[in-house]
Amino acid sequence: MNQLDNLFDSSLIAEQQPNWPDQKSLNDAVKTLKTFPPLVFAGECDNLKAKIAEAAEGKAFWLQGGDCAETFAAATADSIRNRIKTILQMAAVLQYFSSLPVVKVGRMAGQFAKPRSNDFEVRNGVKLPAYRGDAVNDLEFTELARTPNPARLVQVYHTSAATLNLARAFTQGGFADLRRVHEWNKGFASDARFSERYEKMADEIGRAIQFMASAGVNPESFKTVDFYSSHEALILEYEKALTRIDSRTDKPYDVSGHFVWVGERTRQLNGAHIDFAKKISNPIGVKLGPKTTDAE
Repeated sequence: MNQLDNLFDSSLIAEQQPNWPDQKSLNDAVKTLKTFPPLVFAGECDNLKAKIAEAAEGKAFWLQGGDCAETFAAATADSIRNRIKTILQMAAVLQYFSSLPVVKVGRMAGQFAKPRSNDFEVRNGVKLPAYRGDAVNDLEFTELARTPNPARLVQVYHTSAATLNLARAFTQGGFADLRRVHEWNKGFASDARFSERYEKMADEIGRAIQFMASAGVNPESFKTVDFYSSHEALILEYEKALTRIDSRTDKPYDVSGHFVWVGERTRQLNGAHIDFAKKISNPIGVKLGPKTTDAE
C-alpha cells in the first residue's frame, strides 16, 4: 500500500470544490498528475520554512506578491518577467533600508483557482456555473466554457512548470543581479510622478553599490536570488495528487509549490483543507478574516 493512500481523511467535507460532471475524467486527470515529477523540491520548502522563522523573529523581511488569480493566457515570458522584476525592485529597497535579508515569494505558478460565494452566475435569465479560475473552467459565459473540466488540472501543472522554469532562469541567470535591479529603480525614480520621493533613495543605493565596486566587492550573492512560489491550496484533487513522500525525511510534501495556504472560506477546523494542511510538511498559511473567533 502506498504511504499516501490513507494520509488524508476522505470523510471530511471539502468546501469550494467544483462540481465535476465526469468522475472518470477527474480520476484520469488525478492519475496523470500523480505520475508527474515535482514542481518544487522538499529541501527548498525546508529552506523557506527556516527563512519564515527568521522573519517571525524580526531577522528577515517577508515579501510576497502576484496576481489574485493567474490565467493560462497571461502566463507569458514578458508577464512572468515583469512580475518577478517588480518583486525584485521592491526587495532591493526593503533590504537597503531595513538592513535585513528579504524573503522573496511569488504568488504564482499555481494560483489558478478562485473560491466563489455562489456556485452559479445568472445573466439575462441564463444560469451557468460560476467561473472558478482557469484550473476549473473558462471565463467565457457559455455552457461549454463554464462546465468544469478536469483536464484543466493537468494544464495547471504544465503552465506552473513553465512559469517556475522561467522564474528559476530569471533569478539564477543574472537577470536578478542587484546592480541591474538598481538600474530599474533608477528608471522608476526618474519618472516625474515619483522623482521627488524616490530619487534620493535611488542615489543612496547607487552610492552604496559604487562603494562596494570600488572596494573590489563582487559577491556571487549579488547575481542570484532565492525565489519561492506560493498559492492557495484550494482544489484538493490537484494538491493531493502532487503530494509526495520526501526520500530524505520520509515526510509528505505538497510539491505543487513551496508555500501553500488555506483560505478564509475553507479553513473550517473539521474540514478537509485543514486536514490536508496539517499533514504536509511545507510551510503553510491560514487566512484569518474578521469573523475569526478567539477559540479558532
